[in-house]
Amino acid sequence: MLPGSIQISGETLSSTEVKDICEGLKENSVRLLSLRGCHLSDRDFSQVCRSVSETHSLIQLNLNLGVLATINRVKQLAEALNGNRSIQSLFLHGSPLTDAGLALLNPALAMHPSLISLDLGDCMLADEGINLICGLLPPDGAKSGLKELTLSANPAVTSKGWARLAIAVAHSSQLRVLNLDYNPLGDHIAGMLAVAVSSSRTLEVLDLEGTGLTNQSAEILLDMVENYPTALMKLILVENNISGEIQQQICDLLSEGEEENGETRQLDGRSKNRNTWVPQRSKRDLVPQVVLMTSGLGDGLLTETEM
Repeated sequence: MLPGSIQISGETLSSTEVKDICEGLKENSVRLLSLRGCHLSDRDFSQVCRSVSETHSLIQLNLNLGVLATINRVKQLAEALNGNRSIQSLFLHGSPLTDAGLALLNPALAMHPSLISLDLGDCMLADEGINLICGLLPPDGAKSGLKELTLSANPAVTSKGWARLAIAVAHSSQLRVLNLDYNPLGDHIAGMLAVAVSSSRTLEVLDLEGTGLTNQSAEILLDMVENYPTALMKLILVENNISGEIQQQICDLLSEGEEENGETRQLDGRSKNRNTWVPQRSKRDLVPQVVLMTSGLGDGLLTETEM
């Protein structure tokens, strides 16, 4: 366990344990709070939210796997985020949020001054939820927005919703990592995403694992990385009906581009210290050339260690 971190998974928390957590938050001694899959009473959850609202040290909050189980808890979390100023990463993966819950939470997400990483994977979202999320990806010249967005396994989103997201990504001034794995996107949406990636000046990682793609869209993605300059460094295509040859070609081109960019920075005297940022979710190493790794988003951003 890291200093200043509380990480508990799948436990039923007693009131005494919750009291200890709240005291740590109020004393500003907790940087990472992970209650992944934990069970606690509504009263105790309310106490945690009040402490989250008051703390100045918390960088990462993980409530994955059903902790945010009711609309009342969503409202309490929204109030906590309205008071908090320090959280950079919020993980709600596997919460029955729905579009209605996200609508309650969205104003607090949009106004939070520090939030840069958001996981809404498997949150039962549909098109209205995607419309709200697009507002968290402001266009160039607007206020700072998300740098990492996870929307894995939200199959109720239609092609219309994904098209709107692609437009937002194309004009986002901040987004570096987009995880869309295990959504039934298909080749049509993948083609839209290729246009979005080619327009973005910041997107470095795109996860399309298990999204129903074929060689048709893979060839479009190959043409993109071969003929057009992008910021893209990693493209994850495992568990799709795509030939290994095309995947290898894409990987080789992205690797060459990354090496060239690194050499250019050194020759120009603009080499920067870049911290290795391990993503929030480990990926099975089915195709080694598309392992998800990105550069750091800042010294303050902690990684999730339990996913």
